Amino acid sequence: MKFYKSANNRAYYSIFHSIKAVLSLEPVDFKRHKDTIAYFNKNYVSTEIFEKTLGKRIGEASRIREDSDYDDEFVVKPNVTKNQIETAEILLKVVEEYIDKKDS
Repeated sequence: MKFYKSANNRAYYSIFHSIKAVLSLEPVDFKRHKDTIAYFNKNYVSTEIFEKTLGKRIGEASRIREDSDYDDEFVVKPNVTKNQIETAEILLKVVEEYIDKKDS
């Protein structure tokens, strides 16, 4: 069970740093994770640069990471962790494609 919580954390940070990679192309930076995610959702998801379903998955990943890290009573289900990892993989792929296009 403990490994699932750690996997949720690592998957979330992959998601978060993928978002930060996109935002590094702009002169913006935020101190709080929720501000970083809100900006990304407003400027990249709402404008459909990235799919809206991805924005929902990012929000879910953030909530699950917080529960995994801070709620001692949170019971992690393997399928939830699998979904976290899948979200991280999807986002990493689309961010790499986005950055490659920007570099071209």
